[in-house]
Amino acid sequence: MIMNESIQITGLGVVSAAGLDLAAALLSFEQGVRNAGPVSLFPTVMHYPVFEVKHLPPEYRLEGWRTLSLACIAVDQALKEAELGDVSGLRVGVCLGTTVASQLNDLEFYRSYRKGKTESMAAVDRFLKGNLSEYIARRIGARGPQLTVVNACSSGTDAIGVALSWVKSGLCDIAIAGGSDELNHVPYCGFASLGIANQELCAPFDRDRKGLNLGEGAGVLIIEKRSSALLRGKASDLFLAGYGSSNDAYHLTAPSPEGVGLRASFITAMREAGIEPQQVGFVNTHGTGTHDNDLVEGKVMADLFGPGLKMLSTKGYTGHTLAAAGGLEAVYTAAGLRAGWIPASAGFRTRDEAIPMAPVQEKTLIKASYAISTSMAFGGNNAALVIGREAGL
Repeated sequence: MIMNESIQITGLGVVSAAGLDLAAALLSFEQGVRNAGPVSLFPTVMHYPVFEVKHLPPEYRLEGWRTLSLACIAVDQALKEAELGDVSGLRVGVCLGTTVASQLNDLEFYRSYRKGKTESMAAVDRFLKGNLSEYIARRIGARGPQLTVVNACSSGTDAIGVALSWVKSGLCDIAIAGGSDELNHVPYCGFASLGIANQELCAPFDRDRKGLNLGEGAGVLIIEKRSSALLRGKASDLFLAGYGSSNDAYHLTAPSPEGVGLRASFITAMREAGIEPQQVGFVNTHGTGTHDNDLVEGKVMADLFGPGLKMLSTKGYTGHTLAAAGGLEAVYTAAGLRAGWIPASAGFRTRDEAIPMAPVQEKTLIKASYAISTSMAFGGNNAALVIGREAGL
């Protein structure tokens, strides 16, 4: 590999409640559309709004495998943009993050089992065959390393970071990386029991924020060495510049009040990218709308970048998609750099005086070479990606 050869982003794929592809999502962002409503995917007596993906194309409807269905949509979009058809003769790695992985769709199986009834083994088969990266690799015939990252809500970001290390080290020439997760009864009840689910639409960084809304979706990047892309006659203005990951080991579900892990992730990612804080045009935050998360994240960013940093949360348009969040937000960050604008941070109305900065409140023009996408997760996990754009390409 050529020393300091950039790792290009040659394909983007995304599906969420904001839209079935990137163009549709950007239109929702621009128009301030928030496609949230009651759960329709499973029965529940609770009334927390969610961001469901409606109207999956028929060819992607895999019964009982919704996480895989969402991943396939995003992967196919990214491969198409990257102009990758048959990949069987290429060194292609697959690294995807998930938490649900279609493997929590087994409640009926366990209910029957506990009652001593005979139940179909389809749920067990789903569990055994539901490894996200293995499934995608088999589906497209990828011949390279495969890894499914299950690192709570930083999984998608961590998967992209792992894939970056693969390509940089020469383990593969091309990598498919990101995350996918479906709405599921288990996390829906779990977040409600933690008291951080919002009965209204989420309002990241707002003074009156009351918690998160769950969502679902998938976000995928195709990354490859510049030399690999040039051999295929593919050029891209986007590149993946740096990744940082750290665990603050503070609490099972709460972030460190000082944000030590998040700060370390920012610094590590910028160091790998070889940039200084003043070169960052904007940050697409984790921004869940929970009290502690937004408070810690806002304080860390203000300290590192200054209170004038442009920042936002796209979760106001997608909900918190768990492991998919890092993949979705990396795609949206790259798209923001390319398009030259970021949307208003949906749900924000009133400044929280405890947070030294506020998200953008209208469509904001961006002229920058770098942006950062961040994730924070249960277990103290924190991760950050630096994404760059070459002007003139």
